[in-house]
Amino acid sequence: MKNLKVIAFDADDTLFINETYFAETEEKFCALMEDYLSNQGISQQLFKVEIDNLKIYGYGIKGYILSMIEAAMNISNNTIPIEIIEKIIQYGKELLEKPIVLLDGVEETLAALHGKYKLVVATKGDLLDQRRKLHDSGLGHYFHHIEVMSDKQEVDYSDLIRRLEIQPEEFFMIGNSLKSDVLPVLAIGGHAVHIPFHTTWAHEKVDHKIVHDKFWAYEKITDVLKKL
Repeated sequence: MKNLKVIAFDADDTLFINETYFAETEEKFCALMEDYLSNQGISQQLFKVEIDNLKIYGYGIKGYILSMIEAAMNISNNTIPIEIIEKIIQYGKELLEKPIVLLDGVEETLAALHGKYKLVVATKGDLLDQRRKLHDSGLGHYFHHIEVMSDKQEVDYSDLIRRLEIQPEEFFMIGNSLKSDVLPVLAIGGHAVHIPFHTTWAHEKVDHKIVHDKFWAYEKITDVLKKL
């Protein structure tokens, strides 16, 4: 730990609320499509389309909007009226305009670490949307570098570490996803902390317990200050 140089933070549901807004939008989508299928069936269809489309659209709200439209077409057997498609687009625009709500302890933690380490953001999603959210959050001045990644696999973290001109053991990742923020970082030799959020997208869930000498799990983000 004494060799740490860079501390990286995930953005969505680590620095500010995100998944809650997606869950609210999915509820509205299910209500919109309730004449065709049960809520559970609609959610399952939407999730399948989302996962199938990740390789094309990547992560983010714009891909989610397109996936809702495609799911609606599939569920309705291509009979969906144009008014429902217009409503889905409206839901997507509302999602893009949601307020930025910082999670408890975020600014306190960043202020305490700023100047002691090089702080960076390492997050997935749409470049324009993520940069907007970080700008609107008022947190931008804490960060040396912002990396909006197409994915968070081992190769993506290795590329980031190389650009930062550090070694894996000098890198410390903090995030709410075991799958994206923890496992790939540990695999390449970095340190990782998991800070759970009350809602987790099914695609990001990990069932097995993680035991590793470079891994820590805390209840809130300020707890990392005990380690750093």
